[in-house]
Amino acid sequence: MNDPVYESRDHGGNLTEAMTHRGGAREDWLDLSTGINPVAYPVPELDHDVWTRLPEAENMRGLLYAARQAYEAAPEAEIVAAPGASALIRLMPRLATPARVLIPGPTYNEHAAAFVAEGWEVVDQPGPGVTAAVIVNPNNPDGRVWSRQELQVMAEAMDLLVVDESFMDPDPSESMASEAGTPGMVVLRSFGKFYGLAGLRLGFAIAEPAMAARIAEGLGPWAVSGPGIDIGRTALQDADWAEETRARLASDTTRLRQVAGRAGWTSVGGTDLFQTFDAGDALAGRDRLARHNVWSRIFPYAPGWIRLGLPAPERWAQLEGALV
Repeated sequence: MNDPVYESRDHGGNLTEAMTHRGGAREDWLDLSTGINPVAYPVPELDHDVWTRLPEAENMRGLLYAARQAYEAAPEAEIVAAPGASALIRLMPRLATPARVLIPGPTYNEHAAAFVAEGWEVVDQPGPGVTAAVIVNPNNPDGRVWSRQELQVMAEAMDLLVVDESFMDPDPSESMASEAGTPGMVVLRSFGKFYGLAGLRLGFAIAEPAMAARIAEGLGPWAVSGPGIDIGRTALQDADWAEETRARLASDTTRLRQVAGRAGWTSVGGTDLFQTFDAGDALAGRDRLARHNVWSRIFPYAPGWIRLGLPAPERWAQLEGALV
């Protein structure tokens, strides 16, 4: 590989590390190291047989229909449900013959790790021999958004274009789901981030039928649990909750930028589920927060960058107290 950033597979959500080295009980800590909605969708009451029976095709069809409507997927495309977007990321390199794959960085490091494991060479600039590309849109951690036109041009030039829209839900205006019937294009969506149910492990791939069939074959039968199917279907059909949540996330993101700005941190970018700031010295910034039991995300390739998710409504005072 050409870029050492891809050697690291560090992730947020490692609160155990904070407690091991800094003490405190889990309930004392405000974990802002991930970009997960802190106000989760209210889990509906489930029938008992959801837990005791294998998932049935009829129920899966209901989930996929709800996903098609919620994501406004291209009518000619098919949708595949998976146990989280990570399971889909692992399958993407197998959809084309290994060569060079363009993954503009810095970005979510699991994509490069998956392609390298399947014999691909990862590059971060277009050039000879590039036959595939992965675009995280909006990008994690800087929030860059690629336009639909840019991605359409890229799709025409590639055998495989993976568009990871894991953080698209707060503002889906630039989603490529409506173009996912394009040959060679796969659009990935993550359920758990926007709906605040990351532990459910649910994600979707949207692609033209032949490619969708290959993805489904790679996942095998019963890829999604019965509870996951029922909860996902109910949540994806709740358009009112989604709109109310988008408004709250946008307001909270504005507040987060204001709080960080008062601490002297400047915005790098982000989404309405996380924001990345230049704190000058990210290690010092993380330590400053950790003294108040607030856990954050830093990056080995950007010594000044620190990323914060959104606090739950009742936990804002803890973050604001840490940054005064």
